[in-house]
Amino acid sequence: MTKLAKISSPSAPDGRGPKGVSCEDRADILILKPDVEASETLPKPDSMVRLEPEALATAQDTLFRDCTMYRRAFFLRHFELPLLLLAGLAPALAVWSLLDRTMFTGAFSQTAAAIVIAIGLSWFVLARLRDHANARLLSYVLPVNIGAFLGVISTMALLRIPYSGSLLASGAVCAVGASFLLAVYRRRLVKRHVIVGGGRASEITLNGNFVPAPSLNDLEEFVQQGWRDWALVADLHYPHAERTERLFAKAALSGIPVYHFRQVAEMQSGQVKISHLSENELGSLIPDASYTFMKRAIDVTAAVCLLPLLLPLFALLALAIRLDSSGSAFFIQERVGFRGRKFSMIKFRTMRERNVSDDAEAKREDAMTRSDDDRITRIGAFLRKTRMDELPQILNVLRGDMSFIGPRPEASALSQWYEAELPFYSYRHIVRPGITGWAQVNQGHVTDVNDVLSKLRYDFYYIKNFSLWLDLLVGLKTLRVIATGIGAK
Repeated sequence: MTKLAKISSPSAPDGRGPKGVSCEDRADILILKPDVEASETLPKPDSMVRLEPEALATAQDTLFRDCTMYRRAFFLRHFELPLLLLAGLAPALAVWSLLDRTMFTGAFSQTAAAIVIAIGLSWFVLARLRDHANARLLSYVLPVNIGAFLGVISTMALLRIPYSGSLLASGAVCAVGASFLLAVYRRRLVKRHVIVGGGRASEITLNGNFVPAPSLNDLEEFVQQGWRDWALVADLHYPHAERTERLFAKAALSGIPVYHFRQVAEMQSGQVKISHLSENELGSLIPDASYTFMKRAIDVTAAVCLLPLLLPLFALLALAIRLDSSGSAFFIQERVGFRGRKFSMIKFRTMRERNVSDDAEAKREDAMTRSDDDRITRIGAFLRKTRMDELPQILNVLRGDMSFIGPRPEASALSQWYEAELPFYSYRHIVRPGITGWAQVNQGHVTDVNDVLSKLRYDFYYIKNFSLWLDLLVGLKTLRVIATGIGAK
């Protein structure tokens, strides 16, 4: 019989931890206490050995480096926004002075306020993106800052608010540069995570910031030192020895975060692995209802605004497709979407038209796209690489069949096959399918069952972390995928 005990760690003053647990917040920790007396040694003795005093000092230096780095991390986390504001405003003020303009009057005050709002907005968005797996912040500094400043300029133009172009431009350039430099510096200030073996903790990839734990005695000495800029990671559902569980409790009460292995593994991979859809797991995979409504409103607004602008492009692409090969410019296929409902998805035709028999296996084979598929036309290869063949799905977004971002809808023949082979596959239909999605920007196009299992785990990560910020991250990754053509078939 196993007993559950729940403890809470006090807030820790260090950097952020895995998604869902900030070191600034209270971390609830579940400790499993077996009735049967367990060994008082940590699992996996090959990776957790007793260290001699000299080796212990080396390990301490490896785990914690020096306190100066963590003081810098503490300073950066609390003063990053003021530093960005200073870096953006100070050069702008210098430019204004060189131009011999009057300060704190007219357009100056309004432009300075616009710079402050844009810097604050870009800082806030980048901070939210850091919460998610595979967030390559250096790649997003430029587009996020450009988006923030363009948004502010557009708002001022619509409201006819006067502003200084030179002041705003100098502030924007300096703010982008400062944001980029701080993002580079932040990468050096990453907290160490000590992995305690046992159970499924072995699923965590060990690298520079995720290191195997030493012996219990050494871990207890680390905890007693009172330094809190590190974290313990373990499989908290594994029956650890009582001494190990007491260590977890003492660490948590000392302000050292103790994470369940799953949180870290999901942050490393961007996937959610499910073997049993228990009640708690089911609850965590139900998308936020309030954001579902807001997301639908954003989809409709964006589709209404984009469709008139894209109609001329649609006409040109349709003409190019017809000139390249015979057949319709559009391809309509039955897909499985929201809540398992079937709908007709429209896209630009990228393959030669062909006749397919009514046999289920033949339909399944026809629905699969393989590398260097000889059915793809010349213009079709270009459309697939740039993802422009998906643009007509804006009509599906307007109809409510799809969203701009979500798990990609599969052809009915493939969906039936995957549901028969993969447990919980149909659960991906709990949200509207998307034109682009978390799996697409991380994995690309796949059709094999083994690859689709990995894709399903990406879909579950998206559903579990369903939010505006994850959608924004997918959108930014999509721009990178379009620019590089990664994952296209």
